[in-house]
Amino acid sequence: MRNSFRDRNDAGALLADALTGLNLAEPLVLAMPRGGVPVAAKIADALDAPLDLVFVRKIGAPGQPELALGAVVDGDAPSIEINKDVARAFGLTDDEVRGLADPLLDEIEIRRKTYLQGHGPLPVAGKSVVLVDDGIATGASIKAAIMALRQRNVQRIAIAVPVAPVDTIEELEPLVDDVVCLRMPEPFHAVGAAYETFPQTSDQEVVALMQRLGRFAERPEART
Repeated sequence: MRNSFRDRNDAGALLADALTGLNLAEPLVLAMPRGGVPVAAKIADALDAPLDLVFVRKIGAPGQPELALGAVVDGDAPSIEINKDVARAFGLTDDEVRGLADPLLDEIEIRRKTYLQGHGPLPVAGKSVVLVDDGIATGASIKAAIMALRQRNVQRIAIAVPVAPVDTIEELEPLVDDVVCLRMPEPFHAVGAAYETFPQTSDQEVVALMQRLGRFAERPEART
């Protein structure tokens, strides 16, 4: 097996091969934009599955934006995951944290309308979901997505990523039903180190991929 992926398309094709053995029933593929979208598009094509996007934004603590009070997760029922220990340390109530999250929900809605032409999220209840990114470092964002999906009565969650640290995968494994990770280098330096070519994924590329998949007809209309 090669030590690196040529690009995100190559990583997605390899992940799709690995996922076929899971026998997922009518899966729904959820990509974490932007970098996860090219990877997920290959998987969705191979599995003949609908593709949607899941948006996760960190709620930064006042004066310390790198410290997460929680996370906002988009979906058919947008949710806010609160890190209660951190919120308590800053003397913030749940309602105050939700107030800090409101602008992020507005920002997420704008991005969703840009990427999906105003179409709303696909429902996830009762589905087998494949959660895809182009790699994981700390796992904070994908963990927030997992917690939100569990609250929405997802039947089965599989994580599919090309590369991640061993300790992060070990932390995520108890939270999901299946984990497919193709590379777990030690020491782990960065997600981009696993790729020969790793440019930023543009908004235009995301829009083009979602348009090409042509599954907008399956989507409910956007929230108004």
